[in-house]
Amino acid sequence: MKKSHSIDMCNGSLADKLLFFALPLMASSLLQLLFNAADVVVVGWFAGKEALAAVGSNTALINLLINLFVGLSVGTNVVVSRDLGAGRYDNVGRSVHTAMTLALASGTALMVLGVLMVRQLLEWTSSPTDVIDLATVYLRIYFLGMPANLVYNFGASILRAQGDTQRPLYFLTFAGVVNVILNLVFVVSFSLDVAGVALATIISQYISAALVVRCMLREQGPLHLELKRLGLQKNVVLLILKVGLPAGFQGVVFSLSNVVIQSTLNSFDDAVLVAGSAASANIENFVYMSMNAFHQAAISFVGQNYGAAKCDRVDKVGWQCAIYASLFGLVFGNLVYLFGAPLAGIYAPGEPEVIRQALIRMSYIACPYFICGIMEVLVGVLRGLGSSVIPMAVSIVGVCGLRLLWVAAVFPLHPTPSCLYLSYPVTWSVTALFHFLFLMLVVRRHAFSKVRSSGPAYLATEGHHPDIS
Repeated sequence: MKKSHSIDMCNGSLADKLLFFALPLMASSLLQLLFNAADVVVVGWFAGKEALAAVGSNTALINLLINLFVGLSVGTNVVVSRDLGAGRYDNVGRSVHTAMTLALASGTALMVLGVLMVRQLLEWTSSPTDVIDLATVYLRIYFLGMPANLVYNFGASILRAQGDTQRPLYFLTFAGVVNVILNLVFVVSFSLDVAGVALATIISQYISAALVVRCMLREQGPLHLELKRLGLQKNVVLLILKVGLPAGFQGVVFSLSNVVIQSTLNSFDDAVLVAGSAASANIENFVYMSMNAFHQAAISFVGQNYGAAKCDRVDKVGWQCAIYASLFGLVFGNLVYLFGAPLAGIYAPGEPEVIRQALIRMSYIACPYFICGIMEVLVGVLRGLGSSVIPMAVSIVGVCGLRLLWVAAVFPLHPTPSCLYLSYPVTWSVTALFHFLFLMLVVRRHAFSKVRSSGPAYLATEGHHPDIS
């Protein structure tokens, strides 16, 4: 293992190491968002508000379809982190090869599903009639990049398990520059509109996937990838699914609730409203990713320290990640609203009504976004401890269930976009509270008592990865 690309998560101070881990990851996540943001900006500038709505309104649907599989990369991170912390390097090798095989197979399946079902999916989500044809073209091409999307996400998750968040940043920087250049070439020079930005996105995704695979092929430690060893090992798949499948389903639940909100917005049949919401959502995603970096840090740091039976250090990781996520959410969320008009103007130049609609959404979502950051860190701690079913169940009730109830019971009393947006901070607050109660009163007590009585041997027994849920 190359020490220059790893972090000793189990010893020494935590505050600086968490930042050293999270900041490159944050930058990587922001660059990944730029893939979609560049699409939205280019079509907003050169193809009009219908194309902007067609591209921007697809985010919730895309996330709904890929989150189940991306959740499996979370399971991979937990499994690899735990084994690295406990020094079980043979297990790490098996997990690496199984995970990359799973990524390729899942991405291919998702590509086929997306290409065949995209028009029907858009109709089910009430895509506005004046943008559905353009949205169909964009999504059909976008889903051709799903194998690369998942291979990159799984590979980057494996690298993060040893604290390597820098090399994925380099890969995405290069791919992001290519994406922006190709956006301009395809849209401005060849007038391909939504098809052009979709092509630019999938080309950049295949570049980032190729770079992360090349990195793992050249890795000298336990994360080394050998193509001839690719394959699925049943026991490893089950361990990944044990944490990853509930995590992925939780992501689906979040996205499903967002699709419900998007569908309700679409029911206004107002392209200006949809475009404003799409512009705001893209800007908000940058705030979310700044906080989500500490969710990812919590998974890796908790996983390694729990694998090493260092329970006191697990507590410190949780608190420090929550503090960092809150600070980043408060600062960036309110800065986004303060500079909301010029930021939204990047997506919709010369469209004052689109900008006004974007600002309305930001006031309800961007400003209190730090609550979502706390919620995400709590989920990361739970997953790092091996508990994935509990946060999934809480999210089904606290996020999806409450938002559906809000749309059915509260929205009819106040049928405005603002009423829909208010559902976000309300559901974040309720869900975060229940995650905290389950963590402190159930999961933490059970997990720590087992480790303190048996030590790391408890976690090593038959490759055991406890999930009490």
